[in-house]
Amino acid sequence: MDFRVFLTLFIFFFFLFSFPHFSHSAVFPRQANLKITEEESYIRLKTRGGLGSGFDPTRVTQLSWHPRAFLHQNLLSDEECDHLIDLAKDKLEVSMVADNESGKSIKSKVRTSSGMFLSKNQDEVVKSIEARIAAWTFLPPENGEAMQILHYENGQKYEPHYDYFHDKANQELGGHRIATVLMYLSNVEKGGETVFPDSEAKEIQPKDDTWSDCAKKGYAVKPRKGDALLFFSLHPNATTDPNSLHGSCPVIEGEKWSATKWIHVRNFDKPVRTAKGACADENENCPQWAAAGECQKNPLYMVGSKDASGYCRKSCNVC
Repeated sequence: MDFRVFLTLFIFFFFLFSFPHFSHSAVFPRQANLKITEEESYIRLKTRGGLGSGFDPTRVTQLSWHPRAFLHQNLLSDEECDHLIDLAKDKLEVSMVADNESGKSIKSKVRTSSGMFLSKNQDEVVKSIEARIAAWTFLPPENGEAMQILHYENGQKYEPHYDYFHDKANQELGGHRIATVLMYLSNVEKGGETVFPDSEAKEIQPKDDTWSDCAKKGYAVKPRKGDALLFFSLHPNATTDPNSLHGSCPVIEGEKWSATKWIHVRNFDKPVRTAKGACADENENCPQWAAAGECQKNPLYMVGSKDASGYCRKSCNVC
């Protein structure tokens, strides 16, 4: 045997058998950590200080295939969560739902939260988050709606529903909603879980007394500040997925803040905008929104800025 080959083998086996800590778990640390609990995994991640810095596939966990659902730990930093809440807290209105027949926004007892819409790329923080979502979902930013900030107080909820549309009117611009990214902006002491009543995984998820009765009726995700839930409302073949039925359980203790990003199968941005400065409304709900004070509460969308015209200039009496 060549002396160099002999020396190499000798050194290899010397280190292999002389150091007991050099084991399979040292070579394959990801496999060795498979048995750690969810809480231990979260603590280790937080201890490493790698939170809220952007999309990181190593923080993504697959929750279910029917529906397709994934959880990203700390997609947002604490500072980003607080910033989104600050942008919204003085502009909240009673949340609406889309009527199945007409497609118009109406009030309903099934949804008792309050909320408001930010503008796309409203500031650098919002722009960064939207880019992060596009990187995670592989869906272009122009397919997304403006981000909606929601606030749930004690007892408030959103009963199980679908994010895809049942009416034709809402499918004209952008088509169906293919995916939803739900970002949790606060922790909730009890309740407020996102529940999937028809998920294939509901029977195998362990539940204890820390879960609400609502959450025990399906596969559920606890709201944790900075985490983001991605789920798809359509199958890969673009047909609607009835297993994507989901709801927001009532808040039992504390309050819940969240941000929702709905993403469509096609470009959701208006293909043709009214010429800048034109006196016109571009949404049939503009008069109703103006009467509710949205011209002052949400001026970027309603009135516009120096860079772009708003969508409700006529109803806001600025032209």
